[in-house]
Amino acid sequence: MSEWVIERLGHLGDGIAAGPVFAQRCLPGERITGRLEGDRIEDVRILEPSPHRVSPPCRHFKSCGGCAVQHADDAFVAEWKLGIVRTALEAHGLETEYRPVHSSPARSRRRAVFSGRRTKRDALIGFHGRASDVVIDVPGCVLVEPALLAARPALAEMILLGGSRKGELSFTVTLSAEGPDIAVSGGKPLDLDLRMALAGLVERHGLSRLSWGDEVVGLRAAPRVDFDGIAVTPPPGAFLQATRDGETALLKAITEAVGSARQAVDLFAGCGTFTLPLARHAELHAVEGAKELTDALIAGWRNASGLKHVSAETRDLFRRPLLPDELRKFEAAIIDPPRAGALAQTEQLAASGIDRVAAVSCNPVTFARDAGLLVAAGFRLDWVQVVDQFRWSTHVELAASFSRDHIGG
Repeated sequence: MSEWVIERLGHLGDGIAAGPVFAQRCLPGERITGRLEGDRIEDVRILEPSPHRVSPPCRHFKSCGGCAVQHADDAFVAEWKLGIVRTALEAHGLETEYRPVHSSPARSRRRAVFSGRRTKRDALIGFHGRASDVVIDVPGCVLVEPALLAARPALAEMILLGGSRKGELSFTVTLSAEGPDIAVSGGKPLDLDLRMALAGLVERHGLSRLSWGDEVVGLRAAPRVDFDGIAVTPPPGAFLQATRDGETALLKAITEAVGSARQAVDLFAGCGTFTLPLARHAELHAVEGAKELTDALIAGWRNASGLKHVSAETRDLFRRPLLPDELRKFEAAIIDPPRAGALAQTEQLAASGIDRVAAVSCNPVTFARDAGLLVAAGFRLDWVQVVDQFRWSTHVELAASFSRDHIGG
């Protein structure tokens, strides 16, 4: 057995010692022993723990791969995630004001994707183990809202009805005011008996909606989510912000960044997370690649009161970004792209006359790349705020404000 001192924490949550070599669930400054296999230290024993080490709050932490840093205190995790963002921006020569990290509390995830497998006698529901396809049962998960865990009996029944011993089912479970909204993939093909059984399950377990593959097989009540008090029925399995707390923090940041703009465009708008609340004070044009999302957004706007005009457009912004001529009438842009970022659309924003951009990103590396384009075009990166709604994970999300004092090309 050899000894190492952990020098830093990598972006995947592993401790890194000289070499580099990697050790799971270790923190900077810790002295450890272990057995080296390739570039990984196995059978780790901690000789000198970090002052930031804490007892993991979840009993599943050692086996479950859903969380990576429950062994570190909140202050350390916040500073680590902020450091990931700072490093990404510094790689592009960018400096800014870093606001305090906003972290969502435990037991606040309103949406989660569970895996399920059929066993000899029962059903297994949970998350995959770290770097493994083994499903770890997580009845005591402290990450998700208790109402999500309360859906486990319904998921188990679905596995027994429509799962196979060899396959794995995936359940996207979203809380709504009318009960859990569940979208299932990987199940057996639907036949009459399975359809009838699943429809009965929806009623017995008080689900709002159940989708099996591409088909809605049960609808007890249209599921509603509220975006700052504005009700929307999203399509099955639709992306939503992971926590209500995190969504509120992001909306507050985006509202500040948009400022007093009277007309704004929301790029990668989803089903209206930012569009609809911002429409209380400005006219919005929402652009999103999936028609079912823009349909849900417009339906929510039509059913709401007190909102200014909202229009929506279904458009692939990767292949057909809005061009400067199309952006001319807007005073501000909101942009919330997927992990790949929005290189093509950012190039057009940089060339446009817009002088305020409110950005949300779930990938600091692509955010820094796109931010560099805006800054090169005369924007200031006013501030960045990490919003950690993926508590204890390696996932980093942020909001940012860009502005410039002159009209661009």
